[in-house]
Amino acid sequence: MRFPDCSNKPLGIYPVVDRTEKLRSLYECGITTAQLRIKDMEGEALEQEIIEAIKISKAFDARLFVNDYWQLAIKHKAYGIHLGQEDIQEADAKAILDAGIRLGISTHTPKEIGIALGFEPSYLAIGPIFPPISKKLTYDPVGIALLKQWVARVDYPVVAIGGIMIENIKEVVQTKAASGIAMISGVLENEQVSKEKTRALIEVYETYGI
Repeated sequence: MRFPDCSNKPLGIYPVVDRTEKLRSLYECGITTAQLRIKDMEGEALEQEIIEAIKISKAFDARLFVNDYWQLAIKHKAYGIHLGQEDIQEADAKAILDAGIRLGISTHTPKEIGIALGFEPSYLAIGPIFPPISKKLTYDPVGIALLKQWVARVDYPVVAIGGIMIENIKEVVQTKAASGIAMISGVLENEQVSKEKTRALIEVYETYGI
């Protein structure tokens, strides 16, 4: 059974943030989809951060995907969950589906796309499109040509991720292959949300995108 879709509205500019406090500024700029990816918290502090992120996102009617912590996302009724290739093998996909929560899965190769499609997710993330800025390169960059080729083979929304910034976003958006454009540092200035950058990115997406 296929996971719920993310509505007919494109995912758009899709920031990935490490703290709930960044979400409000993004939503005020017009962001409608975001991901909370926390790598340095645990226990009660982590749970409270997720609770607050879900609360703020619901107030703005935004689509928030919680990275990794699927049990907490189910417990607190998150809009969606995002999992990597290893995490999806360890997670209880049926529990996520039964909870009516949307699921996004990371992919980097045709083989991983095939694995992800077996779960019938809400969307696939494909990347890195360009060499990533925020972390060490583990996979070869996909590039524009392969992105278009891979997207043409799947009947699911795709989120492009990896190394996408204001300088190169136009060439990704113009392919009209990706429903969402994910980024971490692209919306930041000195580790804080830049409303100016965020609005500029949204403008490019809305001008040249799906």
